Amino acid sequence: MRIHVRHFSILREQRGCQQEDVEVETGTTAEMLYLQLFPPGPDGALPVLYAIDANYVDGTTPLADECELVFVPALGGG
Repeated sequence: MRIHVRHFSILREQRGCQQEDVEVETGTTAEMLYLQLFPPGPDGALPVLYAIDANYVDGTTPLADECELVFVPALGGG
C-alpha cells in the first residue's frame, strides 16, 4: 500500500522533508508507521496525534491504500 505522509514541526526537521510517500504492508497502523519512521530514542518516542484524511484517529487505526497520514507533534507553550 502507498501512504502519503505529511510531517510538521520537529518531525519535518528530523525527516528532512515535509511530505513523502511510503510503502507499507496491509494491516499497518498509524502508530506502527510512526515508530518505523521515527524510532524511539533513549527518552522514548515523541508524543504525537494521528490524522488520516483530515480526521483525528487513534494510533491503532489501520491505514488504507492512498490515504494521507499526518503526524501532529504536541505543541509546547505557556
